[in-house]
Amino acid sequence: MNNVLTEDLNSLLTSEIEWSNFKDKRILVTGATGLVGSMVVRSLIYANEKLDLGLEVIGLIRNQAKADRIYEGCMGKDALSFCLDDLSGDEPISLEGKVDYIVHAAAVTTSKVMVSDPVGTIDVALKGTKNILNLAVEKGTKGVVYISSMEIYGQSADPEDTRESDLGYVDLAAVRSCYPEGKRMCECMCTAYAAQHGIRISSARLAQTFGAGILPTENRVFAQFARSALRGEDIVLKTEGKSEGNYVYTIDAVKAILMLLYKGEAGQAYNVANESSHTTIRKMAELVSKTLSQEKSKVVIDIPADSKKLGYAPDVKMKLNSDKIEALGWKPTVGLTDAYRRMAEWMKEQKMI
Repeated sequence: MNNVLTEDLNSLLTSEIEWSNFKDKRILVTGATGLVGSMVVRSLIYANEKLDLGLEVIGLIRNQAKADRIYEGCMGKDALSFCLDDLSGDEPISLEGKVDYIVHAAAVTTSKVMVSDPVGTIDVALKGTKNILNLAVEKGTKGVVYISSMEIYGQSADPEDTRESDLGYVDLAAVRSCYPEGKRMCECMCTAYAAQHGIRISSARLAQTFGAGILPTENRVFAQFARSALRGEDIVLKTEGKSEGNYVYTIDAVKAILMLLYKGEAGQAYNVANESSHTTIRKMAELVSKTLSQEKSKVVIDIPADSKKLGYAPDVKMKLNSDKIEALGWKPTVGLTDAYRRMAEWMKEQKMI
């Protein structure tokens, strides 16, 4: 186990999470080979080892070899097993035994896939979520957290102080809208199941999440910026960088998700963002240059002629308000500069440069 991630996981053990809620529980995590899902799994099996919780963690995956690579050497993995399933299929999930909690993190997260396979993106979202919610009903699950996204807001109705009720405009004529509109429908489905079946389901609308624990295959903009800076290469923006980003550190996001499993209100959504970690893409690139390369890496704008085919999200101006989840006791601990420093340390240790 790597040092910076161990520090993060240890901080989780002494955080505001009430670990007694997970004693002797069986927890299913979908998307267990993605960033958010894998971090939730790592955190649970680590806490189980250190706190003797008697947990059983099931990672729902599509690729066993990928899962084996991700969890090789992880502390506490004896408590972890896997379920192979394609959530976008029409067949129900076959899983024996009880399921006390579910974290549903499986989703398409690559912009290029969203525009090259929008139908598949929708299928993963809608069919996958319906299959998970049917499983929760079947098992009488105590709590479900659906991993949503800040993209659900579209062009926010209140860009200066975006709260959970401030849904804005999403252009349905844009192919990439399959992602935010799919997230909206999945949240609507969660609300319907909560009302009709009495399952306590809440949605975590995550800001852009990154930090120690990112996977070697990660290619989203935060990882691209860090790699370029650590190599002393120019940081190349494929847009003008005007979008205002909302961010949250990996372990802070995990803390929010775990808290919502036992504290989240049925049918409710919660913004998960560090309000101090808010900036434009351009300014973030400049921060990365300064922090990781001492400004040796220059910020360059190079917009490709076929940029629409790459599936970049439209420019947005939005600042997420996190009052609702902070009222439950959640507090973010790692700001944007330290998030990049810690992620860079992780990338070096994992030879991801």
